Amino acid sequence: MGVGGSFWDLLKPYARQEGAGYLRGRRVAVDLSFWIVSHTTAIRARSPHARHPHLRTTFFRTLSLFSKMGAFPVFVVDGQPSPLKYQARAARFFRGSGIDRSALQSEDAEGEASVPAPVKGRNAAFTRYVEECVELLGYLGMPVLRATGEAEALCAQLNNEGHVDACITSDSDAFLFGAKTVIKVLRSNCKEPFECYNIADIESGIGLKRKQMVAMALLVGSDHDLHGVPGFGVETALRFVQLFEEDHILDKLKEIGRGIYPFLEGFDKAHVNDLPSPSETSPPVVRSPHCSHCGHPGSKKNHSKTGCNYCLVDTLENCVEKPAGFVCECPSCDKARSLKAQRRHENWQIKVCKRLAAETNFPNEEIIKLYLCDNNLDEENGIPLLRWDEPNVEALVDFLAYMQKWEPSYIRQHMLPMLSTIYLREVASSPCKLLLLYDQYEFLSIERIKIRYGHPYYLVKWKRASSSMVSSGVSDTKPELDGDGHAEVVVLDDDDDEEATVICESADLLDEPDIPQVLRDDNRIFLLTDEDIQLVNAAFPNEARRFQEEQSLREEKTRSRKSKMNLANSMFETPKGPRPSGVQLSIKEFYRSKKAAGDESGKKLHVEGQTSKAASRKSSPVDLDKKIPKSIRRRLLFD
Repeated sequence: MGVGGSFWDLLKPYARQEGAGYLRGRRVAVDLSFWIVSHTTAIRARSPHARHPHLRTTFFRTLSLFSKMGAFPVFVVDGQPSPLKYQARAARFFRGSGIDRSALQSEDAEGEASVPAPVKGRNAAFTRYVEECVELLGYLGMPVLRATGEAEALCAQLNNEGHVDACITSDSDAFLFGAKTVIKVLRSNCKEPFECYNIADIESGIGLKRKQMVAMALLVGSDHDLHGVPGFGVETALRFVQLFEEDHILDKLKEIGRGIYPFLEGFDKAHVNDLPSPSETSPPVVRSPHCSHCGHPGSKKNHSKTGCNYCLVDTLENCVEKPAGFVCECPSCDKARSLKAQRRHENWQIKVCKRLAAETNFPNEEIIKLYLCDNNLDEENGIPLLRWDEPNVEALVDFLAYMQKWEPSYIRQHMLPMLSTIYLREVASSPCKLLLLYDQYEFLSIERIKIRYGHPYYLVKWKRASSSMVSSGVSDTKPELDGDGHAEVVVLDDDDDEEATVICESADLLDEPDIPQVLRDDNRIFLLTDEDIQLVNAAFPNEARRFQEEQSLREEKTRSRKSKMNLANSMFETPKGPRPSGVQLSIKEFYRSKKAAGDESGKKLHVEGQTSKAASRKSSPVDLDKKIPKSIRRRLLFD
């Protein structure tokens, strides 16, 4: 939730639309609780009988975020919620369920009832989901940090201190905790760009900074105070906090809560309801008389004698009558309108201050301290260093095979994009080191460039290493990636080049990436994976340069072939100049040439044509003026 009201709608005009390549090479903090809640709900909506959707969501989205988007995710887990957050959560539960909380509190005082079990039971189940996801992330080698309180608070602190480049959360509280870049919704298998909010854009757009946002949360409500101040919406709160600078906004709210208005000095809180407007003590502005007929400065009597300078007439009879909705623009009227608007604005300020001063315990110091705290890391249970280890594939296979009932080959093939990304990064950092992908495959070639989700990738072909190479490099103890089960295997036959595909597990759920293809050709095994172009260029520069040269040659051949085809097509087109003799003309060109044949003696031919045409009409047995078919008339004229 975050800040109450339509706070996200207020910030949406300043969001940037970023694609999948934006996160490549960046560190990003992920609010794990938000990830589990939002996408688990979506999976259950599509497949109500899905087994452990929180594990499925975490597994596939982590693979996509790490391999396809090229990011370095840091997962953050909620700690112990603050008492204010717990009270707000309980209030939201009672409000949604329709239970009268006051009646339950009276029963609690008598010892006959306690807090309803649904709130605690739901939290216990969700805590179990989070711990299972943390175990899964440990097998994947991802860093997991535990916050002392809110996960978005630690995400924002990591972003503010420069440890990560962005935060993935839909909780707008992240800005109040100090986040600089927030990604609200991230869909890995979507061509559409995602919304990325930068605090610099928000500051330049509407002038909101961190403490001003904290003030807005105090006014409209938040996760720690659902109600806020009655009568305050997002627009009203924004208008009020823009009256103060960021460094002074919270101090001014404290003064207003104590009864000291920032607009008036030395007034008593006890007489807050009798406080006059500051403009009531200022002298009124005397407005000059205006004509009731034309509305311009000057009385009607003066206009009847001397005329109106604005209407440019000498007498009242010629004075222009003022139209409906006429507004005078003279300096006297402008000053009166400005004073009226100023008085209305001052009265609104006083009204708002009266409403804030009437609130008890405003502003809440605990909420302010919670938002401005910059020590949200649980040092005992947290991981102080951000480190991405190699995944423990076999332990991961055992865990998911037990929890999800997936085939081991299915899990290993879905792990290949992540393993290939790690492999390319290691080769790029140490080119001299002999490495094999999953201790089994070596880099073979770059097949082509393909576009996935609006982003270009290399289609890389890997070759199964020989047994001698495997034994000399590393031990061949890894299970087969193309074994039996639900893995997708494409078999190539040398005789007829037909493809046979083994059916794999359905991938019709959210965020499940495409698995690499396993090819067999003459007892040789190959892999086809989608890899980042820059990463492949850094890991295998010679192969990438060779591919680029071959691609440029192919493009050049294609361009030359197209130019030859265009030249050949142009030879068959009808030339615009005179044709050589002996070439048969089309019927249209024949008529055109007959009509334009006498350019040098055009007038003579025209006169002779008229006389001959008249003579032919007299001598011809057929009258051409009659309505006869056009083809017959042409035949008679040119015979």
